[in-house]
Amino acid sequence: MTESGALVPRPSAELSTDRHDPRDDWPTEARAIRDQLAEIYGDIDPLPTVAGAWIARGKSRHTRRAYARNFLRWEDYARSSGIHPLQARLPLADAYANHLAALPSKRGGTLSLPTQAQALAAAGSFYTYAVRVDACPADPFASVDRPYIDPDHSPTEGMLPEETARLIQTARDWAPRSYALVTLLYLLGPRIDEILALNADQLGYDRGHTTLPLTLKGGKKKPVPVPPLALDALQAYLDGRTDGPLFVTDTGRRWTQPEVWKHLRVLARRAGIPQATSIKPHTLRHQFITDNLAENVPLERVQDAVGHTNPRTTQRYNRRRRMLDDHPTYALAAKLAARLEPEEG
Repeated sequence: MTESGALVPRPSAELSTDRHDPRDDWPTEARAIRDQLAEIYGDIDPLPTVAGAWIARGKSRHTRRAYARNFLRWEDYARSSGIHPLQARLPLADAYANHLAALPSKRGGTLSLPTQAQALAAAGSFYTYAVRVDACPADPFASVDRPYIDPDHSPTEGMLPEETARLIQTARDWAPRSYALVTLLYLLGPRIDEILALNADQLGYDRGHTTLPLTLKGGKKKPVPVPPLALDALQAYLDGRTDGPLFVTDTGRRWTQPEVWKHLRVLARRAGIPQATSIKPHTLRHQFITDNLAENVPLERVQDAVGHTNPRTTQRYNRRRRMLDDHPTYALAAKLAARLEPEEG
């Protein structure tokens, strides 16, 4: 019996009718993808259970949601091609890679190379698990060419220190919730999902420091200190509230990432930030790294603060590493301008 089959309860004369279904122990994201696929393929087909069991192995909610989203994109492509995902082979996987490369992005143009790579990695991860539980014979993505990702490049646009201050000032003038969120994102340098996953009762205390327990990539827990400026902003926003999500909507629902992205761009437009249409929460994480390194904080301390396993990743985020201010194009342009004849009229 395969691992996937072992998850599916089968009737037996020797077992009671109230046998526990282990799929009930899966996290929400795993049960959701299983139910969604069961509506398409039925309960007998192994795909819903295999996909759900694979998603359940994700160490964090962020990882499970990202993998589920990317797998459903692949499943839809395979099904629209008339091929069951567990019967897919290399030619279909290659065609899917080409499909991703031509797929339009919501922000214009085509999907970024990292987005394409993540989609292919998620599909490959699913088949690694499916092969392991004997649900299919081989991984069709094993030989698919992946987009090249420059390890030293980051597409996030940096801000000047005065632009960061202007954004935070705008958030302070807008609302206590806005000010608390933007201040935490900049002064702690977390990922947005790490902040939005917190609850109001999770403020802690450790040897003189007020802390928040962030859940990093891979599910690792790490308490981070909250400096007085951020703590004052957070406490003013909470106004004594100690229950429910840390950041909530007007109806008391947990604030979501898409809502935060939209709100941050509203603040950026009001603050006159040049890249207001493309700013994202991760921009403030970049600024945390950039501005700390600019203040000569040792790289290893910044690396540890943001939870990077490789210092090269931290350097990639450092927007001052290749300062545009000192680019040779400016000196060359100045010399050329001095040699050109003045324009007539």
